[in-house]
Amino acid sequence: MRLLIAFIFIASLSSCHVGRFAVYNFANITDHKIFPYTEILPSDQQFQFQNGTKTSYTERIEKITITPPNGEGKQLDDYLREETKTTAFLVIKNDSILFEQYYRGYEQSTISNIFSATKSVTSMMVGIAIDEGKIKDVNDVVTDYLPDFKNAHPYFQQLTIQHLLDMRAGFDFQERYATPFAEVAKLYYETNQQKQLLKLGFSHEPGTYHSYQSASTSMLGLIVERVTEQPIGKYLEEKIWQPLGMQHRATWSYDDQKHQSSKTFCCFNTTAIDLAKIARLYLNNGEWNGKQILSKEWVDAARTPNVENDSYQNQWYSSTRIHRGEDGEYMLYPDSLSAIAGARQADLNHFSVSPKRGSESWYIRYSGSDFYALGILGQIIYIAPEENLIMIRLGEKADSGYLKIFDAIQKTINNPKISQSS
Repeated sequence: MRLLIAFIFIASLSSCHVGRFAVYNFANITDHKIFPYTEILPSDQQFQFQNGTKTSYTERIEKITITPPNGEGKQLDDYLREETKTTAFLVIKNDSILFEQYYRGYEQSTISNIFSATKSVTSMMVGIAIDEGKIKDVNDVVTDYLPDFKNAHPYFQQLTIQHLLDMRAGFDFQERYATPFAEVAKLYYETNQQKQLLKLGFSHEPGTYHSYQSASTSMLGLIVERVTEQPIGKYLEEKIWQPLGMQHRATWSYDDQKHQSSKTFCCFNTTAIDLAKIARLYLNNGEWNGKQILSKEWVDAARTPNVENDSYQNQWYSSTRIHRGEDGEYMLYPDSLSAIAGARQADLNHFSVSPKRGSESWYIRYSGSDFYALGILGQIIYIAPEENLIMIRLGEKADSGYLKIFDAIQKTINNPKISQSS
């Protein structure tokens, strides 16, 4: 114990963020309690989804059986409660709640950190700033808005907002979470976010290739706060939280009381039901009850798969699948040209082809219309436009298989005879 106390004391002297890491350890969904924050107030005129739990859809969803590895099959609610660290799970179709359950002491009004799903919220605020003319163009270089970075690494003067949105910045940045010495841990626990970003180097020229780096979203947040001259949480409150009729208060953590730079890569704290309203906004092409809140062009940019960028665009993921035959096995081809021809024959619009490991065969990976936001501990905002469907999962741990669960829900909604998942 004395050694631990000594380590914490020494670390806190040598590096503020290491000291915080030693005290608080790994990130937790309750970390909104340990960081200072901007408060985001709920709306006086709250939007309520309809109750759809008496429909046949709900009955079919509740009967979905999930079979964990080396375990017995359990119906969805029991599986989420007993086999996972889920805190909230929502299924909404046609503006009606089909399934809404909370676990591990959480309630509908309980806020938690949504971690990297925050990146998609930050992207939304960039889009609104562009709609309002506060940001002129996604192809502008970041130093047009952050002149302090003109004196940092020369590549900052080539770095565009679109590079940041698509994670093509090229920073020399470690996206590793198990060590307090990686740059992402510094961003999370450090007390001067901009100072850290100013020190960043580059491993390659901006735009070269896609590499997921939280520093990119941090810079987007700096830009939004600079052009709006307010905390991004208050900008969100004005442009999204109040107009969309959010039911609960939210918070957005920032680095410290002195600098008050919002941590836009990780630390938006809210409820599942209010996240579903952000999903509804995207589902309806940026329109909310007859008013265009976010431009359709911005929504299209987020939901149109960019397979050349690992199906990641404007801080959103496109859902990707392996092209399979009727037997469920990979559709395999002798070479890349045959695989491309197979994708076109199958009428796949957004696809890539790859060699199968340990084989000379090639397979097809494709993206459909579904897209989602994702946080490190399994915070997921999943949007299926063709089914007018929204699914939200929040939790304390990123238990595996949630995209398979979402897929099972979609299948059983579309086909009542299907009610199994493994």
